[in-house]
Amino acid sequence: MHTIRLTLAFAALSLLCASLFAPAVGASDLAARDPGVRAPAAIAGPVEASFIGNYDGDTITVRAWIWPRQSVETSVRLAGIDAPELRGRCEAEKQAAQAARDRLNSLLSQASRIELHDIELDKYGGRVLARVVADGQDMAAAMAGEGHARPYAGDTRKSWCD
Repeated sequence: MHTIRLTLAFAALSLLCASLFAPAVGASDLAARDPGVRAPAAIAGPVEASFIGNYDGDTITVRAWIWPRQSVETSVRLAGIDAPELRGRCEAEKQAAQAARDRLNSLLSQASRIELHDIELDKYGGRVLARVVADGQDMAAAMAGEGHARPYAGDTRKSWCD
């Protein structure tokens, strides 16, 4: 009897999770299922998050707290900046990328409160684009202000090797 209850509870939880995360599939998919529902293209936030780690100077992994006691782990690209790439074209870019990665990790691993604002899907998919604020400080502004990143508005990236 307990097995049946647990199986039914798991099935109900699976259906709930599927309905909660349906907007991530896309507005057109959601509209096809229920034409009266409009999926938001962006979420203003703040959404509280816990820092898990970072890949480089402008991409992090967080656990975002979407409901009480419910979270989702996701990659977040910091909106408004471009940091050097770890697989850069020259040694100077690779070294700058390591410094940027280490600095962002230092800032976020010491933060007591991290928030995501102005959240939207990244143009490449698989992650979100957001303004990341740690202890009241905008991380993109901090990284650009310290020279670890450049302002970026989605246009053609400039070389770090010049």
